[in-house]
Amino acid sequence: MLLPLPPGDFRAYLFDCDGTIVDSMPLHYAAWRAALDEWGCEFPEELFYAWGGRPVVDIVVTLNERHGLAMPVEVVVRRQEAFYQRGLPEVSAVPEVLAHIEEAHGRVPFAVVSGGTRESVTASLAALGLLDRFETLVCAGDYARAKPDPEAFLLAARRLGVAPEHCLVFEDTALGVRAATAAGMAAVRVPQPWERAAA
Repeated sequence: MLLPLPPGDFRAYLFDCDGTIVDSMPLHYAAWRAALDEWGCEFPEELFYAWGGRPVVDIVVTLNERHGLAMPVEVVVRRQEAFYQRGLPEVSAVPEVLAHIEEAHGRVPFAVVSGGTRESVTASLAALGLLDRFETLVCAGDYARAKPDPEAFLLAARRLGVAPEHCLVFEDTALGVRAATAAGMAAVRVPQPWERAAA
């Protein structure tokens, strides 16, 4: 089933990765729990979803501040990534977004714009056999200011050679939709897993 699109002359599609293309948020949360349990750090599921779209480094830094911990940021990020990679064979695509990828591939160029690491994004897309559909990947480390700042979306538009007003963004988080709006782009909100289950 295709998600309803806003009206417009769209010449490029920009997709968030986790929770948008890849139904990976439950797997990411399990990986976070496994990594953070090694340090006795709590990360409630509601907070995980509320922080959707934030770069992984920011999450660890903020959890350290909240809990008065000194978790080594890079170590925790690597552990979370390792736990996530182990679960990747079980991951699937978000059906409504996959339908748009299949419908529009070859007609308009695609980019991924993610707060995830390039390693994680590449592994997720490769697991689904979708990596070759995207002309460019904009990942954590490619930009200085994370969503809701529009920098990452504007960078993707420049790489594709498409004006922001002709880009359509697919996003599952409020942060991502705010970033798209700030970039002057139309956006489609992708339902969360529990919203899709209830539909």
